[in-house]
Amino acid sequence: MKASPVSPNFQLASPTDLEILLPLMGEYYNFEGIVFDDAKARRAMGGLLADARYGLAWIIRVDNAVAGYMVVCFGYGLESGGRDAFIDELYLRPSFRGQGIGTQAMKIMIEACRIHGVHVVYLEVGPENELAIRYYAKAGFIERGFGLMACPIEP
Repeated sequence: MKASPVSPNFQLASPTDLEILLPLMGEYYNFEGIVFDDAKARRAMGGLLADARYGLAWIIRVDNAVAGYMVVCFGYGLESGGRDAFIDELYLRPSFRGQGIGTQAMKIMIEACRIHGVHVVYLEVGPENELAIRYYAKAGFIERGFGLMACPIEP
């Protein structure tokens, strides 16, 4: 007997959802091996939720259970032709993976970018993550041949 299809709900997050999102961020960062700083995460996510000019966040639920979250951040680039966006975070708890939720999430984020006048959407993926690279290619992303570099600036 085939399992019934999963019907996730993608709820646009608001400032009142911060306490739901922070533990999810912690889980995601732990999964990726990123150091999670609660104060920094609280400041960054709180700022994003307070001002949609920075981007959008969603809480993903399946049957009222919190399944994960996703975030797209807005920017501006000359090479992009104007407004661009970065899919900053997409996290699904392990029990919700492999059910097509990530594919639906990607479509929702890209459509939201289209609605917000974005010309190009970027994301970050490690070169060793061949499965994710194939997945993103199917979603329309192309390899640009450039590596993403970062220069942290202390306040």
